Amino acid sequence: MFPEIKGLNEECGLFAIWGHPEAAKLTYYGLHSLQHRGQEGAGIVTIDGEELYVHKNTGLLTEAFQAGDLERLSGRQALGHVRYATAGRGGYDNVQPLHFKSEDGSIAMAHNGNLVNYQPLKSELERSGSIFQTTTDTEILAHLMKRGHSDDLRKQFKEALPQLTGAYSFAVMTEDELAVALDPHGLRPLSLGRLGDAFVVASETCAFDLIGADYVRDVEPGEMIIFNERGMFSERFMEAKERALCSMEYVYLARPDSNLEQINVHTARKQLGKQLAIEADVDADVVTGVPDSSISAAIGFSEQAKLPYELGLIKNRYVGRTFIQPSQALREQGVKMKLSAVRGVVEGKRVVMVDDSIVRGTTSQRIVRLLKDAGAAEVHVRISAPPIIRPCFYGIDTSTTDELIAANHSTEEMREMMGADSLRFLSVDGLKTGIGRDAKQPNCGQCLGCFTGEYPTAIPNEHRDLVVAGKG
Repeated sequence: MFPEIKGLNEECGLFAIWGHPEAAKLTYYGLHSLQHRGQEGAGIVTIDGEELYVHKNTGLLTEAFQAGDLERLSGRQALGHVRYATAGRGGYDNVQPLHFKSEDGSIAMAHNGNLVNYQPLKSELERSGSIFQTTTDTEILAHLMKRGHSDDLRKQFKEALPQLTGAYSFAVMTEDELAVALDPHGLRPLSLGRLGDAFVVASETCAFDLIGADYVRDVEPGEMIIFNERGMFSERFMEAKERALCSMEYVYLARPDSNLEQINVHTARKQLGKQLAIEADVDADVVTGVPDSSISAAIGFSEQAKLPYELGLIKNRYVGRTFIQPSQALREQGVKMKLSAVRGVVEGKRVVMVDDSIVRGTTSQRIVRLLKDAGAAEVHVRISAPPIIRPCFYGIDTSTTDELIAANHSTEEMREMMGADSLRFLSVDGLKTGIGRDAKQPNCGQCLGCFTGEYPTAIPNEHRDLVVAGKG
């Protein structure tokens, strides 16, 4: 049996708007579009030119905000965030945007990503007298900005950001300015839009669609943008390095209606499925995808393989967030509550089950069992990404090689453990071909660290120890 551990989880989502009379409400709607990126906490900060107003809480957006909360957030500027805890514990204190007050004024900040040099920076700051209020790596930026002894947001931001290593898209707001920035490798997505005269920034373009904003462009790696009453101003805080947008954004994390660097996520996933069918064809009767992120890849696989696509698995949309059940029997029942196999589709059939990734293996094992219990004659598992053999240090919760099944077992061993009739993964080259990013850039401008162990940034030794912890 595989260990009982949660599956792959998202990072965080940020949304900001500058210069709109309905800033708080639009931010709320924008965060709804980004809810898939974090379900552990949500918050919004607004400013009216004089004061910052804050509301945040743990849980889903609809749990964190109740009737009347938005009406108390006045102002034409707003910054919002939905959180998944990749660094720091859960709980109210770590819910973002973080908010700090000083004699120079207030500051709010939100962050998507993960800083790999958080611990050494924190130790250095504490030795020099800094006192941390949270356990999230986001707070590092506030201390670095304050240590710069400048009251100019642009200068503070520009001096602090080069000291950070890792993945980050940041948004920082004061009483009279908003600043956003993307790390020099562009590991996380961040886009700029317009809504009339207002400027909008979001982790994914799907947030623009909901509020009716127009996409303008992506924020560039190493770029910082300042918004204030005079308009929008862009400059570099660092020279851009080799582009390394997280491949898992296309494979799993982003919403299918988002565009990442003008590549539609649904289209990319379909192409990954087609490439998978080219590399790992199989005699079968029907193709099905694991809801929801694998549906696009399954459709692509079926088109390329000329096999019918069917809804062989149905997701129950009314099951709330779950917790670890007290017994194996109840855990198995929990899986059946989330997913159901459609007997009329799979019974007596050779089924191709397309999924986007295998991290720890538990979920795949149970889905194969669901299909076979529903009468599937054969279940052939096809994964539209390469094996995940190394941890992610940039914002996804795969923290050690020991946790990763593909780092510790061969494909055949994994097939036997999950009870599938066959198991194949997409190749790394197939991943790059399927997504279709710029082939002239190294790795097509993608981060492949979790598939290859080659990371775009330096990894401190305390993290490197986690890489070699397993057998892979």
